[in-house]
Amino acid sequence: MKRIKILFTVVGLTLAVAASAQSQGQMRLNEYLVINTDDFQDDFGQQSAWFELFNASYGTVDIGGCYLSDDPTDLKKYQIPGSDVMTQIKPRQHALFWADNQPFRGTFHVNFDLANAKEIIFTKGDGKTIVDRIKVRHDLPENVSFGRTEDGIGSVDGKGEGWAVLDRTSPSTNNAMVDKAAKPDRMKQIDPYGWIMALTAMSVVFTALILLYFLFKAIGNANIKASNKKAAAAAGAASVAAPKTDFGEVPAETYAAIATAMHLYMVEEEAHDEEPFVVTMNPVDRTYTPWSTHIQGFRQTPTVIKKK
Repeated sequence: MKRIKILFTVVGLTLAVAASAQSQGQMRLNEYLVINTDDFQDDFGQQSAWFELFNASYGTVDIGGCYLSDDPTDLKKYQIPGSDVMTQIKPRQHALFWADNQPFRGTFHVNFDLANAKEIIFTKGDGKTIVDRIKVRHDLPENVSFGRTEDGIGSVDGKGEGWAVLDRTSPSTNNAMVDKAAKPDRMKQIDPYGWIMALTAMSVVFTALILLYFLFKAIGNANIKASNKKAAAAAGAASVAAPKTDFGEVPAETYAAIATAMHLYMVEEEAHDEEPFVVTMNPVDRTYTPWSTHIQGFRQTPTVIKKK
């Protein structure tokens, strides 16, 4: 029993580590700012270079134990502490790191800066698997950032589509929402009275009801067919098991006689098959005995015939 528990524990830990590593692969370098003179400030009130990571997945990702570097020959230059709860990045959220070369100030302060960096590299906890990397541009003006036009979308090296010089910095904020109206506001402009939303909701509901109707009808027909098959099979088995007779068709008179006999048997007044076994004897008073009468005699009186 203990071996089974240990086995399940090992398998669970292995799956958890694999899932965590797979989730770390969904992190993306999203935006960076090299020269910060009048932009976002850190917790110490200083304005330093910064870059952000974006969780492109729909699950929480713990980046604790992963590595950040500006040197491709040293991927383990800065390890993100694993004991900080702030390293658990929620779905579709950002993590802002300060490239001020002052790691003693906290988890999100790395030990390199961007003024001398050629690229930014994000590596998994194994220290070998590079998740995302981007070249650092040094031709950007002050307080101008470079990043993805849509969060998490674009190439993983910063050279392909999806990257651009942003009109406005957006640390820890969605890049695409800087100069665009929110979706509720855009929906309100498109459908100010809510007719589109109402029709959409009603169409979804009625479509679901229609689908349920056909589903239940199909299930009912299938059950009816199955019941009919079972009844037919039972009737066939009964016909095979029943003995065959050669009496032919019974005449109607026979049924009438049987019905009459049953009726007479059930009605007590007309029942003649059973008679009472009580004999009643009434005494008779006579002035003579049977032996003294001529009626009981063995000889008859002779008849006299007279001649004329």
